[in-house]
Parts: sequence; structure tokens; C-alpha cells
Amino acid sequence: MAPADELFARARTELGPGAVHLPDWLPAKEQRRLLDACREWARPPAGLRLVRTPGGGTMTARQFCLGRHWYPYGYASTVVDGDGSPVKPMPPWLAELGRAAARAAGYSVEEPYDIALVNFYDADARMGMHRDSDEKSDAPVVSLSLGDTGVFRFGNTETRTRPYTDVDLRSGDLVVFGGASRLAYHGVPRVRPGTGPPELGLAGRVNITLRVSGFE
Repeated sequence: MAPADELFARARTELGPGAVHLPDWLPAKEQRRLLDACREWARPPAGLRLVRTPGGGTMTARQFCLGRHWYPYGYASTVVDGDGSPVKPMPPWLAELGRAAARAAGYSVEEPYDIALVNFYDADARMGMHRDSDEKSDAPVVSLSLGDTGVFRFGNTETRTRPYTDVDLRSGDLVVFGGASRLAYHGVPRVRPGTGPPELGLAGRVNITLRVSGFE
């Protein structure tokens, strides 16, 4: 929902060819449902963890997965870089939410969304420019935001540098990118603390990224 001092509702925006930002797409009630579910899924086993990079560092955003476990740069059925537990299953209702989000952006996706990557950002967390390229399907990526506003940087398919577009993603916002932008570089250079809906009771930002794996 737009702040009281915001005169006009935010409009749907094209971030690139096949990439769409739909503000305030997820209603407040559904945001609460999704956040409550995320809090349960984040508990051990196969819960929220620090992701270690091949160079020996760690990502500042913490993560857990559903359906298949992502690690740099692949997928597994267990948390191979964590507690070794089997990955929690992808709930059918969340998979259907992914398809509904894709439809809202103008895509028709027949395959089920079978992977969720859930990232938690505190005030100091960020995400460097990267591509979602470990899947075998070219189905569009669906990204939902909860809590504090995150600055989303959406770039191009060739380089991590300019040209790119920065857009504020508020709680309930949806971004879908596929087609010519399916492998575009993107990241989160910063989070704006204290900007989330108070009624959500979330200090920080949660991002739910839904993907079609294309794996057998």
C-alpha cells in the first residue's frame, strides 16, 4: 500500500525486455501468510544459513531453499554446504503463486515452479551483481519482496556494470524477468532500514525468488 503522503500509486514498470516491476502486487494478508511460512521454513533443519562463496567469503544476506538446495554454483537435494539435511519441499500453494505472478507479468508458464531461494537482508546486507544461470529452464524468474524496502539493481546480460536501473522494491512488490532478460545481471546494493509495514513485524527484508529448475 502506498504511504499516506504519496499522491499517486506507483505504476507497472518495464525494467528491460521481458522484465517487469509490479508494485504492491501481493496484498497485505498474503504478505503475512508468506512471511509466517518463511519463519517456519527458516528453522533447522535445512534452515537459514550463511552462504559461503568459492573464494572463501560469505554472502551478507542469509538464505534457505525449498525444493532444491542452491549453492555456488549448482543444486542439490540436501544442504551440502550446511547441516546436510534434506531440503524442505516446495509447497504447491507457493508454486502456484509463482505461476500467478508470471501470468500477471504476461508470461504463460506450464512447468511448475519447483525451487524457492529465500534471502534475509538485515540493515547491512547486500547482494552483488549476479545472474540466475544454474537452472536448465528458461522460464521467467519470480521475485517477491517483504518488509523493508530494498534497492534492486537490474542490469544487462553482458556485464555486471552499466547500463543498469535502480528501483525501490517495497513490501508486496513483484519483479518478473524472463525472455531476453532471463540472464540479466541484478543485485541489491542496499536496504532502507525501518521502511517496512509496521503491521508485518519484520525488521529487515525478505526476498523470495521462485524458479523453474528444468531438471528431471
